[in-house]
Amino acid sequence: MNGRNEAPLAVAARWSAGGDAFVLAVVTDTGGSTPRLAGTFMFISAESASGTVGGGAFEHRVIETARSLLRPGAPATAVVDVHLVRDLGMCCGGRMTAFLTRTDARPTLWIFGAGHIGTALAAQARLADIGVRVVDDRAEWTRPERFDADVQVVDADPEDLLDRDGEGPSRGDWAVVTTHSHPLDEALIRRLATRDLAYLGLIGSRAKWARFRARLLDRGVPAETLERVRCPVGLDLGASTPAEIGVSIVAELITVRRRGAS
Repeated sequence: MNGRNEAPLAVAARWSAGGDAFVLAVVTDTGGSTPRLAGTFMFISAESASGTVGGGAFEHRVIETARSLLRPGAPATAVVDVHLVRDLGMCCGGRMTAFLTRTDARPTLWIFGAGHIGTALAAQARLADIGVRVVDDRAEWTRPERFDADVQVVDADPEDLLDRDGEGPSRGDWAVVTTHSHPLDEALIRRLATRDLAYLGLIGSRAKWARFRARLLDRGVPAETLERVRCPVGLDLGASTPAEIGVSIVAELITVRRRGAS
């Protein structure tokens, strides 16, 4: 079902390494005549699945339930407990129970701008075990000693990076724009707003965003994509220092991740 000749555990490892969310479904109990026994398992992502818990209507129910767990704000676990004939109309005369548990996606946080706020945000994000990439082309701000060893510093012009196919944030990633230049901030938001990101934040005031939004609409950026932009960025904690702003943004990221977009 995964379209490749990989063992289910190898598929799950690949999904995990790629930061994809997926669900493990394990048959925990059976009774009577059933297509598979307890201990059988499969992995389900939003778009594919690997392994089998018996096929037919029971597996279809398991996959449907698993994908419901992948929706924003969904619980992390579920149980599918059915009688194969009475509940699903299958020919087998037994019953099966499967336990499902979600492994959450691990998005990358892209920080555009390696200044004081970008550096503080990177440090706070690493404390929350978030993968971080910082993009800036100013050599004095991208020195490795300014960042945690696990932070990936991308020494590149941010606009050029986003203009290259396959570069920059991808589907489900997070991005925060906090550069040294208002025109650059606006240019980056124009490029990022159309990407399928889980979070897009912009440092600045409501007045700044109102000006940006009006100009971006005039340039043909769809209004619905601009609704994704969070500005001012971060939870309203009354933050003022770079470190406090970093905390407020990470707090908002955790909220989005655990509770879904709001």
